[in-house]
Amino acid sequence: MERLGSGDELMRERYDRHIRLAEIGWEGQSKLKQASVLLIGVGGLGSPIALYLAAAGVGHIGLVDDDRVSLSNLQRQVLYTESEVGELKVECARRRLLQANSQMKVTAWPVRLTATNAPDIFAGYDLVIDGCDNFETRYVIDHYSKKLQIPYVYGSIGEFQGQVAVFNHAGSYSYADLFPEPQITPAVAKGVMGVVPGVVGTLQAAEAIKLITGVGNVLTNQLLTIHLLTMEIRVLSF
Repeated sequence: MERLGSGDELMRERYDRHIRLAEIGWEGQSKLKQASVLLIGVGGLGSPIALYLAAAGVGHIGLVDDDRVSLSNLQRQVLYTESEVGELKVECARRRLLQANSQMKVTAWPVRLTATNAPDIFAGYDLVIDGCDNFETRYVIDHYSKKLQIPYVYGSIGEFQGQVAVFNHAGSYSYADLFPEPQITPAVAKGVMGVVPGVVGTLQAAEAIKLITGVGNVLTNQLLTIHLLTMEIRVLSF
């Protein structure tokens, strides 16, 4: 083996537990470093997604959210602290992610994703992850994911349950194929147990890591549902 330079030595030490996995190894970790991931929404779902992808060594994360931190967010949005109430979420999240991993790049977009700004925001990303809480934004994500041929890692939550899927990957179905019309009331209006987005967001982060590294089976043409009161997990094919 060639002698590793100081940068490689640091990478090997930091991501040692990934590199020890035969399925990921040095090659997979290098893919994570080179990856560029767009995260739409840095609230309940976006918090664990962003933290775990930063910890995993994803080289570039784009954050899109026009909201500010509120006291009611702190019950589930673990990226934020009391001292940050009133600040823009993307700026707080960017600061926190760079504290966790100073070797990565974080781009903050303090805007709401729309059909107008989506082409500029999506440019250059390898995949997009849904951390939002409304149907309108999901259809915009789905449209540009399909148009640009980048995978879309979907997640949604409500009360005590959530669901995860991967759309627009290797010819798979899109979000609009599965949900041609809005099906339920947005989750935030109903409330949610604080740990639910943590569980679902972590599953989304896992799907993203699998997509980037090419390991395992991802949830294409499948919908994973989980109910935390019963701990019932189902994977439905469509």
